[in-house]
Amino acid sequence: MTSNDDILRALGRVEGRLTGIEENVALLRGEVSDEKDNAHESRSVIHRRLDEQAKQIAHLDTTVAISGGVDATLRAEIKSLTETVDKNHAATQPALEDWKRIKTIGYGVSGLIAIAGLTVGAIVTWASDGAVAWLRHWLKIN
Repeated sequence: MTSNDDILRALGRVEGRLTGIEENVALLRGEVSDEKDNAHESRSVIHRRLDEQAKQIAHLDTTVAISGGVDATLRAEIKSLTETVDKNHAATQPALEDWKRIKTIGYGVSGLIAIAGLTVGAIVTWASDGAVAWLRHWLKIN
């Protein structure tokens, strides 16, 4: 049989191993705890980023909706302005045609006045030469 000393030695070895195992388990627990803390912090950062992205997407959706409404309003305004311009153009077209006709007639009248002025000037020049000759003859001036 084994002696008490052998048993005590074996128990000492088992106790030493258990103490080493307990220390290793404590180290592993510490490392796992650190890993859990790091994982928790990493997940919270990811969740914050996801929340920010969700807010930005919601803001973008609102902006797109508002832009679409503004675009539709602008299209309606442009359409009404185009219709108004077309109506005004149709209303003023006869007056513009009359103005063009009056302008053309004015050019013709100006031309006739210029020709009449030249004709009168030529007649006055011709008559003045004749009048000077008649006056010299009457006054007997050579």
